[in-house]
Amino acid sequence: MNFASVRIITEDVDRLVKFYEKVTGVSAERPAPVFAELVLPSCTLAIGHLQTVPLFGPGSAVAADNRSVIIEFRVNNIDAEYERLKSFVDEWVKEPTTMPWGNRAMLFRDPDGNLVNLFEPVTEEAIKRFSRKD
Repeated sequence: MNFASVRIITEDVDRLVKFYEKVTGVSAERPAPVFAELVLPSCTLAIGHLQTVPLFGPGSAVAADNRSVIIEFRVNNIDAEYERLKSFVDEWVKEPTTMPWGNRAMLFRDPDGNLVNLFEPVTEEAIKRFSRKD
């Protein structure tokens, strides 16, 4: 089994696509006006309009209602990413901070309120742990 993607349901696909294109530096593929994919080397971030929810089952997802999932991206230089992103991220949860498990991380919310974590392994143990995942 391979992990394929995470899909965010939104009422404004264009707004989220623009936001995540800035965050990731990847251009979205748009196979339909109600759907987009940002294909990264490790995974795909999919963005679907609320209109697509009935295809999965009426009421199966609610736009802009997430408070339990964190969308995470590993980066090479967290402090440089902070400088790059701070001009267009509206809601910061945590500025770059070294976490007890060895990652330097920052957290912010996307325009729909979803929590996004960018992190960089910085301790020897964390670097070793992530080197096995490349």
